[in-house]
Amino acid sequence: MVMKAAWYEQLGAARAVLQVGEIATPQVSEGEVLVRIHTSGINPSDVKQRSGWGGLKMRHPRVIPHNDGAGVIEAVGAGVSIDRIGQRVWLYKATFPYAMGTAAEYLVTPSEQAVPLPDQVSFAEAACLGVPAMTAHRCVFKDGPVRDQVILVMGGAGAVGYYAIQFAKQAGAEVITTVSSDVKAAIAKQAGADHIINYKNENVVEIIRQITGHKAGIDRTIEVDFASNLETNLAVLKQDGVIATYASDSNPQPAVPIYSLAYKNLTVQAILVYAMSKAAHQSAIDDITAGLATNRLNHQIAKHYTLDQIAEAHEMQESGEAIGKIVIDLIH
Repeated sequence: MVMKAAWYEQLGAARAVLQVGEIATPQVSEGEVLVRIHTSGINPSDVKQRSGWGGLKMRHPRVIPHNDGAGVIEAVGAGVSIDRIGQRVWLYKATFPYAMGTAAEYLVTPSEQAVPLPDQVSFAEAACLGVPAMTAHRCVFKDGPVRDQVILVMGGAGAVGYYAIQFAKQAGAEVITTVSSDVKAAIAKQAGADHIINYKNENVVEIIRQITGHKAGIDRTIEVDFASNLETNLAVLKQDGVIATYASDSNPQPAVPIYSLAYKNLTVQAILVYAMSKAAHQSAIDDITAGLATNRLNHQIAKHYTLDQIAEAHEMQESGEAIGKIVIDLIH
């Protein structure tokens, strides 16, 4: 049995290395499920891996990309309940450490990485979860409850920032976020942010100081670019504050002013969803599931593509123009 899939066998530009064709359908093994993929979601880490960004290497001779997606379980391996057959699921961490991601008609994945999906959530919305929602959850809750804290979400219209605003706000925090346009401000407002600052034309530090007033600053920053925003964070974080950062693309090897951090007893937490513990993954899954079941989680879809358009979809992801998650539809 064969399936349609996209893959690459060397690193490079999307149009140079991505191929679409037919390959053998994977066989399910013990502890695994076979999922018929309906939608595949693209993350920045997916295109970075394909391009060899930052010295990344090929992890396998052939890689089917994309960690996130959604579909229906069609078969199960030994040790997995047959009751899971026919279950709608969302997927996370599909290609780590494996070679087979969601950019294919079928995926074999460990059973625990296929999470039950409520009927009212579309497959396209489910493809937005995975990396962004789980990263956001860990950034917000790594140190426990955030009720009554002041949380700063840098880049609140981004895939991670959008979920971080929702998690923090629904957990009882006051949320400040930064954006770069009126369009993104509207998205951040829809996510629930209390205060929205356009960093292109407003003084972020001054406005945050005005907002926090007697609270003396920010308790926790959810950071999209550690190097670029470090000076701002040092200025607005209160004593014992935390920078929870999941990226530093402007400078992957930033200089760290250790005494500036020490003078406020600040903590820097580097968050990578692929390296999170099973307990952290499960905590995120529990809260995401609760949010989906009660319709409290909103999702931001940037654009839909077909599998044949995967190179174009990767280029859109790399362009930085997409607001929200880029989704590939395998079943229309």
